[in-house]
Order: sequence, then C-alpha cells, then structure tokens
Amino acid sequence: MATIVTVGEALVEIMRIERDRPLDTPALFSGPYPSGAPAISASCAARLGASVGFIGAVGQDAFGDCIRQRLAAEGIDCAALAVHAHLLTAIAFVAYRSDGSRSFVFHLPQSAAAQVNPEQLPAGYLNDTRYLHIMGSSLSASEPLRETCYALAAAVHAAGGVVSLDPNLRPELMPVEHIRAVCEPILERARIVMPSGAELASLTGAPTPETGAQALLERGIEIVALKRGEAGSTLYTAQGALDIPPYRVTEVDPTGAGDCFDAALLVGLSEGWALAKAGLFANAVGALATTRLGPMEGAFSRDEVLRFMAKQGRPLP
Repeated sequence: MATIVTVGEALVEIMRIERDRPLDTPALFSGPYPSGAPAISASCAARLGASVGFIGAVGQDAFGDCIRQRLAAEGIDCAALAVHAHLLTAIAFVAYRSDGSRSFVFHLPQSAAAQVNPEQLPAGYLNDTRYLHIMGSSLSASEPLRETCYALAAAVHAAGGVVSLDPNLRPELMPVEHIRAVCEPILERARIVMPSGAELASLTGAPTPETGAQALLERGIEIVALKRGEAGSTLYTAQGALDIPPYRVTEVDPTGAGDCFDAALLVGLSEGWALAKAGLFANAVGALATTRLGPMEGAFSRDEVLRFMAKQGRPLP
C-alpha cells in the first residue's frame, strides 16, 4: 500500500509551442503530455523514491492510455484509477506569455476526471496512507470529485494520517472568491497547507502572507509552506517563520513546479527530515521542474536532484 496518495484530476496537456500565441487564434501546439496537478505531484513523489498511489479517472481512449502508461511506468499504484468507457479523458489547452503567465482552456467538468467516486477504491486502499494530498483544482472541478476529496480526507484524518492541501487556484474552473468555501472542509482536517502568496490571501482574506499564515496556524494547521517562486519559500510553524533560499535555473516551462515542490516536501517529511532540510529539497525540486518542457517532464530522480543541489553550492544537509 502507498505511503503518499494524491487524489484528483488526471488530464493531458496540449500547449502552444511559441509564447504570446493566444488560444483564440490558429497556431501550433505540442502534446499530449500527461498532466493534472495531483498526477504531477504523484509522478514527482514516485521519482523521488516514495511509495505513491493515485486516485482519479480517465476515459477509455488514447489520451487515457497516455496517462495510465506514464503513471504505471513511474511505479505508481493505479489500482484506484478508474477507466470510463463513455467519458473522454480530461484535456487542458495552455498558452504561455512572455511575462511567464499562462492561460488555459479546460475540458474537465464534463470529462472522466470529474467523475471520481470513493467506491472505485479497492478495499483497504488507504490503510497504509500516511499522507493524503489534495488540490484546490480538484475541489473546483466537479461536485463528485469534490465530495470524494472530502470523504477521503475525513477517512485518512480519522485514521491518524496527514492531510495536506495546495489551494492551486484555477479561475477557469471556479471563481476565486468561492475557493475558500470549497477548501474549508479540507482545512478543517489539514495539517499542511502549501499556497502561493495570492492563494494564501484568497484562502484567508488576510492582507499579508504573514498574517494569512498566522491565521491558518491559529486554526490548527501545523505547517504553512508559502511558495515564493524565484524568492524560494517560507515555512511557517508555531515556532516561527523559516526562510528557505531559492535555487537558480533557466525557466523553460513553469507548469508543475508547485506540484513538484509539494511532492518533495511530503517525501522529506515522510522520511522524518527536519523541516529546513525538507524545505531546501522542495525548493530544489520545484526549481528543476521548470527546466523541461511538459508538466511531468520536470520530475527528476532523487540522485539528479542531489547532484543539482551540490552543484549549486547548497547540498542537502
């Protein structure tokens, strides 16, 4: 049974080859690439050596085969990955801008990915789960997927496992002002939250990251891992704030960097590492994730990450 389990949308990503080519005009695409924030996290955690399971759904089509083959090749337990004969695999079309921002068109709420149900889990699937990771994009995709996330979070929490949340706001799926409400049942059980600054503000209504993190800590969250992009990250706990320095890379594709950060932090914590060590590892993994084109292509092995950290002069303690 898997130690780290992610639940949510699996999809293929089809992306613009050139930057500043909007999705409302003809231009070339590249893909399909296996994607979906929870699936990216699962892939990264598996490459880093963790025992990983993924709960989701795909269609009985070529895109679904693309995803299933990739997850299986990573050694991920896919016993809880459903295949729907009459629903298409989810798709995201992505365009990149020169300023680093992205725009999306999702075929998700009407897809197989939106129809995840607790009944698709084999008996005892979560028995050994120590960490269950949930994304805000999954909570935004559909009611069935959202209710499944709620049910599984309640089960893992009741069994003594750790529930973690990445708000992962997707305005294309749900208005930002609604995300706090759909995240609330997860926040009631979560021990780790991994937001960006904008997500932390949306989640708490607080005017600054510091006050937002404090608000989450006061309600029982144990770790708030604030992702700050090129500035690294800040890890907030009841003992104070810990600034973790960044690693420098040349960005090729930012998709999946935050998902890989999440995975690496959970891998480190699952192995009993000190928070500063796990945070440094997560920063390195998140940075490396931006150096390859494709959402899952930036997931590196542990040995590759350790060599990168050493080369940058900040090896793992």
